[in-house]
Amino acid sequence: MSSPTDFGDQRRAGLPQGIVVVIASFLPILAIVALAPAVPRMMEHFAGVPGASLWVPLAVTAPGLMVALLSPAMGWLVDRYGRSRLLVVATAIYGLVGIAPVFIDGLPALFASRLLLGVCEAAILTVTNTLVGDYFEEDRRRFWLTVQSAAQPFFGVSLLVLSGTLSGMGWNIPFLVYACAIPIALAMAFLLFEPAKRSPALAGLASERFPTRHVLITSGVTLLASSLYYVYIVQVGLLFPGVSVTSPDTIGMLIGLANVGVFFGGLLFKPASARLGTGMQVGIFFALLGLGLLGIGASHSPAQMTVFCAVQQLGAGLCIPTLLLWTMRGLSDENRGRGMGIWSCAFFVGQFVSPALVSLVTLFSHALSRTFVVMGVGGIILAVILGAALNAGARQARVTG
Repeated sequence: MSSPTDFGDQRRAGLPQGIVVVIASFLPILAIVALAPAVPRMMEHFAGVPGASLWVPLAVTAPGLMVALLSPAMGWLVDRYGRSRLLVVATAIYGLVGIAPVFIDGLPALFASRLLLGVCEAAILTVTNTLVGDYFEEDRRRFWLTVQSAAQPFFGVSLLVLSGTLSGMGWNIPFLVYACAIPIALAMAFLLFEPAKRSPALAGLASERFPTRHVLITSGVTLLASSLYYVYIVQVGLLFPGVSVTSPDTIGMLIGLANVGVFFGGLLFKPASARLGTGMQVGIFFALLGLGLLGIGASHSPAQMTVFCAVQQLGAGLCIPTLLLWTMRGLSDENRGRGMGIWSCAFFVGQFVSPALVSLVTLFSHALSRTFVVMGVGGIILAVILGAALNAGARQARVTG
């Protein structure tokens, strides 16, 4: 594998590279989704450990904290030392560390393994997003981001079913799903290559100024979007009893049915991003997220709630690829890793801010359903403000340019 100063490999990326990068981009999802069904078994297993009720949930979410903290540093590393080598090593270690709890039986060791897993996740998420920008020009980026977004619900549901089955065999058996990273790392080693710089002028790390303003704007919007995005993911299951749905199986089925919205949102992303400006795209997905949350909070029947869940998920399917493509547009080959690292940090900080924000609003609303309504209205207001501001900025840029 070539170093950045060698201008990388001159091969053109195609279907094999795109498939490997998209599959690898799902690995960070494993951290929470794979263990969600196993949390009750883990709580039961560690019931005798002081503080287990706090440390077990923290062990599940700890990798996300490491992604938020370390993604900017990972971005600097990939810009300085190259992409593919770090990705292969991080993915291999991810697989080994991920399955470690199968062979250890102490909560401190489990927690430490989850922190190390998060270090690997920070590298994987930053590098996969960077490689989409490195390997492909604008139209192909749209295609692969569409594939990534549309495939996400199928991957998530399949993973939940598998993890649920494995959790019936033992509290630590679901950790075996992380072993899938080992063959993925092997595929990376054979199929991925260090991307060539598109211009020799971009070979030196310090030759082009980092687009600070662009990255701060995209990351700020990403933080707001992620905070709203995770309201649904973390809290929606708690609202179904309010419409007389109490069976966990039925709640899971209705949420799974609503996840089809992510698939259609992913499919809509490519034509929308080709025809609409960034301001309009951002306004649309914020409006859909907000309308979905508003409708969920105001629903009086399971059917209504499921429909509005699908609306929210439609916005979620548009959200991530829109933000990623927008961020990539302002980054050059030499600073794309740092830009995507900061973007990843912003998205995962939003994941941690979201529950605190919901708790704060609920202190005043006194009911989670009313909190959803308030958050939904906030999303619609953000859609108007951000859409108008970004459209105005784009018009000004065209005039001055």
